[in-house]
Amino acid sequence: MQKRISYLAALTIIFTTAAFAQGRPSPAASAACDLGGGKTIKTDYSSPRMKGRKIFGELVPFGEIWRTGANDATTFVTSSDVSVGGKTVPAGSYTIFTVPAADKWTLIVNKKTGEWGIPYKYESNELARVDMSVSKLPSPMENFTIAYDKSAGSCTLRMEWETTKASVQIMAK
Repeated sequence: MQKRISYLAALTIIFTTAAFAQGRPSPAASAACDLGGGKTIKTDYSSPRMKGRKIFGELVPFGEIWRTGANDATTFVTSSDVSVGGKTVPAGSYTIFTVPAADKWTLIVNKKTGEWGIPYKYESNELARVDMSVSKLPSPMENFTIAYDKSAGSCTLRMEWETTKASVQIMAK
Protein backbone atom coordinates (compact mmCIF):
# COMPACT_ATOMS: atom_id res chain seq x y z
CA MET A 1 0.00 0.00 0.00
CA GLN A 2 2.81 2.44 0.91
CA LYS A 3 4.51 1.74 -2.45
CA ARG A 4 1.27 2.49 -4.34
CA ILE A 5 0.80 5.82 -2.52
CA SER A 6 4.40 6.86 -3.28
CA TYR A 7 3.93 5.89 -6.93
CA LEU A 8 0.69 7.91 -7.17
CA ALA A 9 2.30 10.90 -5.47
CA ALA A 10 5.21 10.78 -7.93
CA LEU A 11 2.85 10.61 -10.92
CA THR A 12 0.82 13.52 -9.59
CA ILE A 13 3.95 15.67 -9.27
CA ILE A 14 5.13 14.74 -12.78
CA PHE A 15 1.78 15.52 -14.43
CA THR A 16 1.30 18.75 -12.48
CA THR A 17 4.78 19.96 -13.44
CA ALA A 18 4.25 19.04 -17.10
CA ALA A 19 0.87 20.78 -17.20
CA PHE A 20 2.32 23.94 -15.63
CA ALA A 21 5.25 24.02 -18.09
CA GLN A 22 2.96 23.63 -21.11
CA GLY A 23 0.59 26.34 -19.90
CA ARG A 24 3.35 28.88 -19.28
CA PRO A 25 2.42 32.01 -21.26
CA SER A 26 6.05 32.99 -21.88
CA PRO A 27 7.87 29.77 -22.78
CA ALA A 28 11.59 29.23 -22.35
CA ALA A 29 13.77 29.82 -25.41
CA SER A 30 17.46 30.02 -26.21
CA ALA A 31 19.83 31.29 -28.87
CA ALA A 32 23.47 30.45 -29.48
CA CYS A 33 26.32 31.44 -31.74
CA ASP A 34 29.62 29.76 -32.55
CA LEU A 35 32.36 32.37 -32.91
CA GLY A 36 34.81 29.74 -34.16
CA GLY A 37 37.75 28.07 -32.46
CA GLY A 38 35.51 26.60 -29.76
CA LYS A 39 34.30 30.03 -28.66
CA THR A 40 30.54 30.14 -28.08
CA ILE A 41 27.81 32.41 -26.78
CA LYS A 42 24.47 31.20 -25.43
CA THR A 43 21.45 33.19 -24.28
CA ASP A 44 18.52 31.69 -22.35
CA TYR A 45 15.34 33.73 -21.97
CA SER A 46 11.55 33.54 -21.73
CA SER A 47 9.61 34.61 -24.81
CA PRO A 48 6.49 36.68 -24.04
CA ARG A 49 3.75 37.21 -26.67
CA MET A 50 2.21 40.48 -27.87
CA LYS A 51 -1.41 39.28 -27.51
CA GLY A 52 -2.73 42.47 -29.10
CA ARG A 53 -0.93 44.74 -26.65
CA LYS A 54 1.18 47.82 -27.42
CA ILE A 55 4.65 46.73 -26.26
CA PHE A 56 7.38 49.36 -26.45
CA GLY A 57 6.50 52.67 -24.84
CA GLU A 58 3.59 51.09 -22.90
CA LEU A 59 3.91 47.51 -21.58
CA VAL A 60 7.70 47.98 -21.68
CA PRO A 61 8.20 51.69 -20.86
CA PHE A 62 10.82 53.70 -22.70
CA GLY A 63 13.79 54.78 -20.60
CA GLU A 64 13.33 52.12 -17.89
CA ILE A 65 15.33 48.95 -17.27
CA TRP A 66 13.59 45.88 -18.68
CA ARG A 67 14.49 42.29 -17.81
CA THR A 68 14.53 41.57 -21.57
CA GLY A 69 11.92 38.86 -21.76
CA ALA A 70 9.68 37.44 -19.07
CA ASN A 71 9.91 35.25 -15.97
CA ASP A 72 13.53 34.77 -14.85
CA ALA A 73 16.07 37.34 -16.01
CA THR A 74 17.78 36.59 -19.34
CA THR A 75 21.17 34.85 -19.14
CA PHE A 76 24.21 35.43 -21.34
CA VAL A 77 27.00 32.84 -21.21
CA THR A 78 30.25 33.09 -23.14
CA SER A 79 32.94 30.42 -23.21
CA SER A 80 35.71 32.93 -23.92
CA ASP A 81 36.42 36.64 -23.68
CA VAL A 82 34.34 38.64 -26.16
CA SER A 83 33.83 42.25 -27.15
CA VAL A 84 30.19 43.35 -26.91
CA GLY A 85 29.66 46.61 -28.76
CA GLY A 86 33.35 47.40 -28.20
CA LYS A 87 33.40 46.58 -24.46
CA THR A 88 35.28 43.54 -23.13
CA VAL A 89 33.21 40.83 -21.44
CA PRO A 90 35.34 38.05 -19.88
CA ALA A 91 34.31 34.41 -20.29
CA GLY A 92 31.54 33.61 -17.83
CA SER A 93 27.84 33.72 -16.97
CA TYR A 94 25.95 36.99 -16.85
CA THR A 95 22.46 38.42 -16.81
CA ILE A 96 21.43 40.90 -19.48
CA PHE A 97 18.92 43.70 -19.19
CA THR A 98 17.99 46.43 -21.65
CA VAL A 99 16.81 50.01 -21.52
CA PRO A 100 14.57 50.46 -24.58
CA ALA A 101 14.02 53.86 -26.21
CA ALA A 102 12.36 54.72 -29.50
CA ASP A 103 15.65 55.35 -31.32
CA LYS A 104 18.33 53.58 -29.23
CA TRP A 105 18.54 50.77 -26.70
CA THR A 106 21.14 50.17 -24.03
CA LEU A 107 22.27 46.62 -23.25
CA ILE A 108 23.33 46.03 -19.65
CA VAL A 109 25.68 43.10 -18.95
CA ASN A 110 25.47 42.29 -15.26
CA LYS A 111 27.65 39.93 -13.18
CA LYS A 112 24.76 39.01 -10.85
CA THR A 113 22.98 35.84 -11.94
CA GLY A 114 20.03 33.84 -10.65
CA GLU A 115 17.66 36.72 -9.96
CA TRP A 116 14.09 37.22 -11.14
CA GLY A 117 14.90 40.45 -12.89
CA ILE A 118 12.80 43.40 -11.77
CA PRO A 119 12.89 45.58 -9.73
CA TYR A 120 16.42 46.22 -10.88
CA LYS A 121 18.77 46.73 -7.95
CA TYR A 122 22.04 45.47 -9.38
CA GLU A 123 23.87 48.64 -10.49
CA SER A 124 26.91 47.72 -8.37
CA ASN A 125 27.23 44.44 -10.32
CA GLU A 126 27.19 45.98 -13.79
CA LEU A 127 30.05 44.98 -16.04
CA ALA A 128 29.08 47.10 -19.04
CA ARG A 129 26.43 49.26 -20.65
CA VAL A 130 26.48 49.14 -24.43
CA ASP A 131 24.50 51.03 -27.09
CA MET A 132 22.35 48.90 -29.39
CA SER A 133 21.18 49.86 -32.88
CA VAL A 134 17.42 50.06 -33.38
CA SER A 135 15.41 49.63 -36.56
CA LYS A 136 11.83 48.91 -37.57
CA LEU A 137 10.74 45.43 -38.60
CA PRO A 138 8.83 45.12 -41.90
CA SER A 139 5.94 43.39 -40.11
CA PRO A 140 4.96 42.85 -36.45
CA MET A 141 6.66 40.06 -34.49
CA GLU A 142 4.21 38.34 -32.10
CA ASN A 143 6.84 36.49 -30.02
CA PHE A 144 9.75 38.24 -28.33
CA THR A 145 12.80 36.66 -29.97
CA ILE A 146 16.53 36.71 -29.32
CA ALA A 147 18.74 35.38 -32.11
CA TYR A 148 22.29 35.62 -33.42
CA ASP A 149 23.46 36.35 -36.97
CA LYS A 150 26.92 34.90 -37.61
CA SER A 151 29.61 36.44 -39.75
CA ALA A 152 33.39 35.92 -39.88
CA GLY A 153 34.66 36.04 -36.26
CA SER A 154 31.56 37.76 -34.90
CA CYS A 155 27.89 37.38 -34.14
CA THR A 156 25.23 40.04 -34.09
CA LEU A 157 22.89 39.71 -31.12
CA ARG A 158 19.40 40.52 -32.36
CA MET A 159 16.26 41.15 -30.25
CA GLU A 160 12.92 41.47 -32.05
CA TRP A 161 9.40 42.13 -30.83
CA GLU A 162 6.38 44.07 -31.99
CA THR A 163 7.85 46.24 -34.78
CA THR A 164 11.28 46.80 -33.21
CA LYS A 165 14.67 45.20 -33.83
CA ALA A 166 17.59 46.03 -31.52
CA SER A 167 21.07 44.65 -32.24
CA VAL A 168 24.70 44.76 -31.19
CA GLN A 169 27.86 43.12 -32.58
CA ILE A 170 29.79 40.60 -30.50
CA MET A 171 33.34 39.70 -31.51
CA ALA A 172 35.76 37.02 -30.35
CA LYS A 173 38.80 38.35 -28.49
